Parts: sequence; structure tokens; C-alpha cells
Amino acid sequence: MPLENINLTGHFLIAMPALTDPYFSKSVTFICTHNQDGAMGVVINRPTDITYDTLFEKINVELLNIAVAHTPVLYGGPVQPERGFVLHQPAGDWDSTITIAENTALTTSKDILEAVAIGKGPERMLLTLGYAGWTPGQLEQEIAQNAWLSVQAKDVTVLHKILYETHNDEKLNATLALLGVDPAMLSDVAGHA
Repeated sequence: MPLENINLTGHFLIAMPALTDPYFSKSVTFICTHNQDGAMGVVINRPTDITYDTLFEKINVELLNIAVAHTPVLYGGPVQPERGFVLHQPAGDWDSTITIAENTALTTSKDILEAVAIGKGPERMLLTLGYAGWTPGQLEQEIAQNAWLSVQAKDVTVLHKILYETHNDEKLNATLALLGVDPAMLSDVAGHA
């Protein structure tokens, strides 16, 4: 299938060793939308030094749900780093949500954070600042240049396990395992026959 006809919505993008861009080196990005207008996703394995309690204080929402207070906010990507993006399950009924796949959604409205603050938020979630974005054809070109590997979880259970249960330090290896790839086998040089 030609690269221009692929749809990677709901796939993981794994940065190859050749990708030395500091924003994406050793990153795993979950693609939330991919269509003729480009692609958008959030990095899921880069914790910041900002915790939920710090972020909620900055947005003037009182965090009563102390169970999540010390959870790190993730670096979602270099685009709009001042804006929050919540990747979550179940999808729910929030003001600004896109459903990605298998009851996984991305919400950008403050109402979800207000619900999290009182313990009424989604069952599972990742909170990121910023996102990763690609113009039409850009992601396909980067894949062709060996910057990324893409893989989709075999089912919703595996998807949610990687997104919400796997420690940030293990997400790269967990997504590579979906491909049957040992990280030590990756080269930063593309091979051509």
C-alpha cells in the first residue's frame, strides 16, 4: 500500500535511533488523527517535572482528588505546549472530544479537568501539555526516511495496557515488543537492497 494511502489513527509511532530531534528522540507517540489534512498525536512516554497539583493550581482548579496530585504531566509535543490534552478511556461526554478508537478519546476542554479534580474524571487517562503535528504528507515522508516505526496494538486490552498501565520508562520497549523487535537490534542507518 502506498504511504499516502495509510491511516495511522490509533497507532503508536516509535522514534527510530536516527531521529535525534530532542523533541522526539526515544519517544512513543500515539496518533489521534491522521487524514488528508495531516496527522496529530501526543507523546506518551515523556514525563515533565510538572505534577497534576502544580498544573491544577496554575489553571485555578482546586484539586480535591489527592490520589492523582503527584502524577506527572506528560510532554505531549512541541505544538501548543501551554495547552492541555487528555488522552482517556472511556470516551465520556466532554465539551471538546474526538473519539480515536476502541473507546479511547482525546479531550481538550477544561470540563474534563474539573471532573478529575473532584474524582469524577475518566477511568484511565494521560494528561499532556502540547501535541505533535504533521502537515499533509509530512508523516508519510518521515516514515519513508526511516524516522519512525508504526504499530497498532492487537486489541483494546493491549492498547489500554500500554497507554495507561505501563510505566513511562517501559513504553518504548512495550511498543517495540508489539513488532517483535528487540531495541538493541535497531540501527540508525536505513538499509536498502
